[in-house]
Amino acid sequence: MAESSTAIATDPVKQFSVFAENRVGRLYDLTALLKDHNVHVMAMSVLDTTDSAIVRLIVDDPEKAREIMIGNDFPYAETEILAVEITDESDLKGVLSALLEAEINIHYLYSFLKRPEGKSALAVNAEDIDIAAQSLNRRGFRVLTQRDISR
Repeated sequence: MAESSTAIATDPVKQFSVFAENRVGRLYDLTALLKDHNVHVMAMSVLDTTDSAIVRLIVDDPEKAREIMIGNDFPYAETEILAVEITDESDLKGVLSALLEAEINIHYLYSFLKRPEGKSALAVNAEDIDIAAQSLNRRGFRVLTQRDISR
């Protein structure tokens, strides 16, 4: 268990929250730029507001994604997020139970688009990702690092 916690601490999964104006094609522009530079979107969520959208992305190459967004006027914020591997939707109850047991408040979560070997994963923004990771590890869930999701 200590090994997993150390790995997460030294190589956490990065999430980009990209602030995009609400106009036709802006999400396409962002994802096309990433694809053109061989950056793969591993997970994505879009929150629509009146004037803009917040596009939350987890990619396989955060360094390259950062350069692309800076070079193409996509303002963003970056944060560390918890990524937990699941087999299928039946694991959701166990993940949520582990976080409830540890009294961890979940701010939001969303699913990964694709994972190797047919497994999926959840991106979880919680108030204390270190304690959340420990609780999930104790329950037998694999908490992923950035290295785990890179291609």
